[in-house]
Amino acid sequence: MPTWTIKPEPVIGEAVDEVMRQYFTEMGQRVLGRSVTEAELQAVLAKDPHQDLSPPDGEFLVARSDGGEFLGCAGVRLLGGTPKTAELKRMYVHPAGRGAGLGRGLLLAVEEAAGTLGATRIVCETNSQLTEARALYTRYGYAETPPYEGHGRADHWYAKALGSESNWWTRNH
Repeated sequence: MPTWTIKPEPVIGEAVDEVMRQYFTEMGQRVLGRSVTEAELQAVLAKDPHQDLSPPDGEFLVARSDGGEFLGCAGVRLLGGTPKTAELKRMYVHPAGRGAGLGRGLLLAVEEAAGTLGATRIVCETNSQLTEARALYTRYGYAETPPYEGHGRADHWYAKALGSESNWWTRNH
């Protein structure tokens, strides 16, 4: 079982671009049932860029092994509104990090980051093919909700009120 640390990292640069390529490549394989082309990859990055996962209105968290290898990531960005809402984006656990609770760690770290940004509610979207993500969200108190935005191939939307349970990350790391 790998051990890891989860820390904020800049969401720009070659390392993050490679992570986003891995993320979208796997999402394409799982959701479309085939490899994505370079043109499709560029189109999705242009349609939903990740630069807004940066302070002051966002955060990009990266999980790395003790040796520094990438194991996963998750981002959060403020959407605003009432209640003040944050959106979970780019949740991804690399195959080398799966099965060790890293998804839970990333999810709770994102909730903590959302609370630090002032959000009182968090939302996310996913696809039916991503059964592990849907189970994780439900297990940690997310409830299905009507669509809040239209991004690509999402067909499930979730929301959760943020409260004291989201402080798990601060208390334990």
